[in-house]
Amino acid sequence: MHQSTDRIYNLHFILLCLSNALFSASFNMMIPELPAYLTRMGGEDYKGYIIGLFTLMAGLSRPFSGKLTDTVGRVPVMIFGSLVCVVCSLIYPLISSVGAFLLLRFFHGFSTGFKPTGTSAYVSDIVPVTRRGEAMGMVGLFSTIGMAMGPALGGYVAVRWNIDVMFQLSAAFALLSVVILVGMKETLHNRQRFRVSLLKISGSEIFEPKVWPPVLICFLTYFSYGAVLTIIPDFSTYLGIANKGLFFTFFTVSSVGIRFIAGKVSDKYGRTPILKISATTMAISMVLMAVASNSLILLAGAVVYGISVGLNSPAVTAWTIDLSDPQHRGRALASMYIALEAGIGLGAYFSALIYHNKAERFPLTFYLFAALTFLATIYLSFIYKPKKIAPGLETVNIRN
Repeated sequence: MHQSTDRIYNLHFILLCLSNALFSASFNMMIPELPAYLTRMGGEDYKGYIIGLFTLMAGLSRPFSGKLTDTVGRVPVMIFGSLVCVVCSLIYPLISSVGAFLLLRFFHGFSTGFKPTGTSAYVSDIVPVTRRGEAMGMVGLFSTIGMAMGPALGGYVAVRWNIDVMFQLSAAFALLSVVILVGMKETLHNRQRFRVSLLKISGSEIFEPKVWPPVLICFLTYFSYGAVLTIIPDFSTYLGIANKGLFFTFFTVSSVGIRFIAGKVSDKYGRTPILKISATTMAISMVLMAVASNSLILLAGAVVYGISVGLNSPAVTAWTIDLSDPQHRGRALASMYIALEAGIGLGAYFSALIYHNKAERFPLTFYLFAALTFLATIYLSFIYKPKKIAPGLETVNIRN
């Protein structure tokens, strides 16, 4: 599909955003309820695997989703990702053993390994290059809305009725995200019919070398996200904050707010200037958390952190697309998402290792992650040398 106009808010784009919100809400609505659900099965010692196994499969499936996005098509990959959510959500009430639960969580990760890759590639096909950042910002905004809406809705349904109804609602949301996509025009030219041989991945198909700069930035900046997810609940309790989710509420609101303009700003001023600001702001937020001695300072850190993530996400996604060849766009986006998940996973692991359930180590943990995040600023400022060929867009190979 050719980018013939400067319009981005057409029917296809709006439907994609709505599908993204429903998909995000589907798998996020069950997250707060799963630890207690697993505990009732006798798996309280395995609660750390709820996110870990899901993320592991998402990362492992990225090379496959990238290759299929570039060969079979964007729409089939998006539909498959959403259908995994439908099937897995319906299976949860049928299992009763810890092993089966953990296996299901592992396969559930296929969903986020596929849907976002296909969505980002589709959006890049239908929007003009000069508004790519804005488009990615809006898609991310709807995902964040689903992420914020899902847990609250899932928790309400689980309390008002029961957890089985919540699983059914999760499946319904995922199914609606599929219905929206059915009949949507495919944007990939020279599509191939699916065949098993396409699932054979060579070493060169795992990573797209042309997008190394945004992949590195994504990896360095999402380390902190893994740390925040892991130790903020304990830190909130340490500071006397009864509601452990309060930090994430402030973070989400500020992230949503900045996304209204973040993508537009990266389109106007370029990806790397915005990513420098984002990484620096993120490091500052980590320092605020390190010095936090009361809830006010911690929540201020949450707001600053939300702003940094809201600036980072659309810019790094658009930059990845800028640097990629159209025929390898799925592979490029898969490379970026692998870096994102690796950053989150390693950030979670090392933050827990450093913190080690000792309150006096909270500041050290945040300071170390502030320094790690600031490495992204150093790289963009002194090592990476962009080649400008269009106003506001740094790229080495881009086709309109």
